[in-house]
Amino acid sequence: MTTPPTTVPVSEEIQQASAWVRDLRASMGEVIVGQEGLVHSLFLSLLTGGHVLLEGVPGLAKTLAVSTLAKGVQASFARIQFTPDLLPSDLVGTEIYNAKEANFTVRKGPIFANFVLADEVNRAPAKVQSALLEAMQERQVSIGGQTFPLPRPFLVLATQNPIEQEGTYPLPEAQLDRFMFLVQVGYPTLDEEREILRRTTGGSTPELKKVVGAAELAELQQAVRSIPVGDHVFDYALALTRGTRVKGEGQLAFLREWVTWGAGPRAGQFLVLGAKAHAALAGRTHVAIEDVRAVVHPVLRHRIVTNFSAAAEGITSDVVIDRLVKEVDPGASIGKGVPGVVARS
Repeated sequence: MTTPPTTVPVSEEIQQASAWVRDLRASMGEVIVGQEGLVHSLFLSLLTGGHVLLEGVPGLAKTLAVSTLAKGVQASFARIQFTPDLLPSDLVGTEIYNAKEANFTVRKGPIFANFVLADEVNRAPAKVQSALLEAMQERQVSIGGQTFPLPRPFLVLATQNPIEQEGTYPLPEAQLDRFMFLVQVGYPTLDEEREILRRTTGGSTPELKKVVGAAELAELQQAVRSIPVGDHVFDYALALTRGTRVKGEGQLAFLREWVTWGAGPRAGQFLVLGAKAHAALAGRTHVAIEDVRAVVHPVLRHRIVTNFSAAAEGITSDVVIDRLVKEVDPGASIGKGVPGVVARS
């Protein structure tokens, strides 16, 4: 009789994970001042394997936060500075002719890393953006007719400057949808900025310790996916996702007034995954409605296309999400007064 392999219960894995996450967050706190929302979103992406787009003006520690997180994990890290003259081969790699042996060999590009920082992703032309986003979705690349799998875990953390538009190639909505989160990075508070000046103008530089390995991280990501979710949480995620759509029946009046296009099914998937990671960071092995609400803005804000009327009134996608969260009753069963949800047959 074969003895089944010993497995660690999900609850124990989550408890162990919450311990090293606290250690890693404390280490990052020695380098990053403030930006709690940014750091929290990076940890959520770390636990789910979802890619993140960071949006903010220069100097807000976007690149520093990503590189610092990568240093705390025993995994490979690559930074790619996107420029208008970048080529897809600069990203994924190319074939090199070996004159001595009279054959071609493949030289892999920087995309073959566990953590890939795509700095100023909107400065690269469409071909390069497509090559990156294909790798994000398929987690493999093709070079010279050969297909190469990307390492696991594989995480793309991209940054973009929302103010400067000259010489940029904005990501279309279909490509934005590949990112799990769109995190808007704001200015630090007065006290935080004072602390930044103290830390960055002195002579000491903190050393970040390796807290977790790539193999442990991959196991943890699987454990997070194994966290059970109740039907009422699935229904709430469905209500929020379908409630953003103006096509169909039961939509709220303000949606028809402000929204052109709503979120697709991938948004619901990311809402549930993000909620699982949020629960895991809290050391819980069950997902609550509050966990979905905690990730609803970074998941939905780049998947809602507002119209001219909304722009004229200063209505952003975040305002639409705020209103939607107020309107959707998490206690209502699916198909009973929940906007955008079709009743079960």
